[in-house]
Amino acid sequence: MLSISRISGLMADHQKVHPSVDVDVEAPPPPPPPPNVPSVPPRAEKGSAVGHDPPLTQPIVVPLTPAKSPKINRSCCCKCICWTVSLIALLLIILGATVGILYLVFKPKLPNYSIDSLKISNLQLNFDMTLYAQFDVKITANNPNKKIGIYYEKGSRLSVWYTNAQLCQGSLPNFYQGHQNKTVLNVALTGQTESGNTLMRTLQDQQQTGRIPLDLKVDAPVAIKLGRLKLRKVRILGGCMLVVDSLTSNNFISIKASNCKFRLKL
Repeated sequence: MLSISRISGLMADHQKVHPSVDVDVEAPPPPPPPPNVPSVPPRAEKGSAVGHDPPLTQPIVVPLTPAKSPKINRSCCCKCICWTVSLIALLLIILGATVGILYLVFKPKLPNYSIDSLKISNLQLNFDMTLYAQFDVKITANNPNKKIGIYYEKGSRLSVWYTNAQLCQGSLPNFYQGHQNKTVLNVALTGQTESGNTLMRTLQDQQQTGRIPLDLKVDAPVAIKLGRLKLRKVRILGGCMLVVDSLTSNNFISIKASNCKFRLKL
C-alpha cells in the first residue's frame, strides 16, 4: 500500500504546467524582415560641422555614331565612278578636238622614199666561210607637208636582206628636212653573214634567172616640227621590196621592180 505522503507527491507533480512543443496554428505569422536599405547619412544642417553631402554620380551618356547603311556606301561609290568616267570622257573629247584641229590646220602626210640606185662595191666569200657584202644605196626622201618639218635623229637603221639572211646594214645621216623638200641620201651598207658558202651558191643560182629579190628595211627615229613646236620622237618603219637583175661587184645594178611601204609608229 502506498503511503499518504507518496500519493500527495504524485498529485502535486500532476498539477504542474509543462510547456507544449506544438506551435499554435492560430498565432499570427512573424513580420517580414525590413529590406536592406543603404543607410544614408542625414543631411547636415546649413552651417553644421558634419560637412557637405558627397555629389551624386550621374551616368555619362556617350552619343552613338549611327552606322552608315550599305545603300549610302553604294551611292557614294556610284557617284565617284560616274565623276571619273565623265572626267575621262571629257579629256578624250578635248584631246580628240585638239587632234582634229591640228589635222585640219597642218594636214599631215607621211614622207615617202624611193630607191634610185643600188651598187655592190664588194661581195666575196671570206676564209672563215662568212659572206662579206658592201652596198651603196641612193635614196630620195620626200617631205610633202607644207607646214611640217622632219628632224631625222640618231639611231636609224637600214638593212638589206635576201630571204631570211641579212647581207648588210647602215644608218641614215642626221639632218632636218624642211617643208615640201626632197633630199637625196647616199648610204653605205656593210655586213658579214654566217654560212656564206651556202648563201653565195644560192645567190649565184638565183642570178641565172635575172631576178633576185632583195628587201630593204628602214627603221628611222624622227621628230616632227609643227610651226615652231618640236614634238616628241616617233619612228618611221617600213621598207622596199626590190627585184634586181644581178649582184655583180663594182657595177650599177638594174632595179626591175620596187614597192615601198612605210608607216608611223608613235
